[in-house]
Amino acid sequence: MPSYLAEPAFYIALLAAGIRIAAPLIYAAVGELFAERAGVLNVGLEGTMLIGTWAAFMGMFFSGSGLIGVLCAIAGGMLITAALGYVCINRGANQIIAGIVVNIFALGFTSLTYRHIFRSDIPSVESFLPIRVPLLSDLPLIGNVLFNHTILVYLAFALVPLASFILYRTQLGLCLRAAGELPAAVDTAGVNVLAIRYAGVLLCGAFAGLGGAALSIGQLEQFNDNLTAGRGFIALAIVLLGRWDPWKVAFGSILFGIADALQLRLQVLNFAVPKELLAIIPYVLAIAAMALFVKHIRLPAAFARPYGRE
Repeated sequence: MPSYLAEPAFYIALLAAGIRIAAPLIYAAVGELFAERAGVLNVGLEGTMLIGTWAAFMGMFFSGSGLIGVLCAIAGGMLITAALGYVCINRGANQIIAGIVVNIFALGFTSLTYRHIFRSDIPSVESFLPIRVPLLSDLPLIGNVLFNHTILVYLAFALVPLASFILYRTQLGLCLRAAGELPAAVDTAGVNVLAIRYAGVLLCGAFAGLGGAALSIGQLEQFNDNLTAGRGFIALAIVLLGRWDPWKVAFGSILFGIADALQLRLQVLNFAVPKELLAIIPYVLAIAAMALFVKHIRLPAAFARPYGRE
């Protein structure tokens, strides 16, 4: 066994990296949770995140402001999901096919525009700096794991209790959950079902775009083709396995983040396993979890079904 596997510093660094990697997934998964609770399946979550990574990078590169980059990511995510919402909610299109179209469009659009603007250059931006929380960051073991991250990571974890409060303690949350279970009852109560579903879809776009920003300008400091690398699909699986609960979704995101951090760290340390096998660890974990637990999950009654007054 390599000696570094017996060192506490290895595991502290691993957990800290896992928390950091989990942040974009939490944003995307919580956003998707709102959409699916409202009865809309955004299979285009991968493309929505990718648009967010591109918009964040472009916004920050040309403005020099991280805040502008984040706002551009949110706007980009909301714009693409607004288009998806029109096609699926107003026109009643098949939500799976519409989501696939979003993914294809996002991949082609971001790659084409990026290469057209920068040609052969590989530009970068200054990432958000870690913020050490006073006193808490000095705690042994957990200090560096939990309290030495960028503002985007802290906001991702603050989003979890906020999302839980919105879903279970507000009228909007009640309407969202009802729109995904029994939209006719929502309509009978005088609430516009289509508007509620749009709210869920736009929240999904905003948070998925923010997840893209956390990836491009929050961690990697640049944009590359297909930067999300399947994270949107992983977030879809996490929402399903988390049974549309923000706390369970956050836990699943952290597990995937730690698995991803593990394979990256083992590759850097030249672990005695081919790097191709190490790279698939997080995805094998997601597939195994889906195979084991998905059959026990009950979908919302009106999940992925268009609604229209009879």
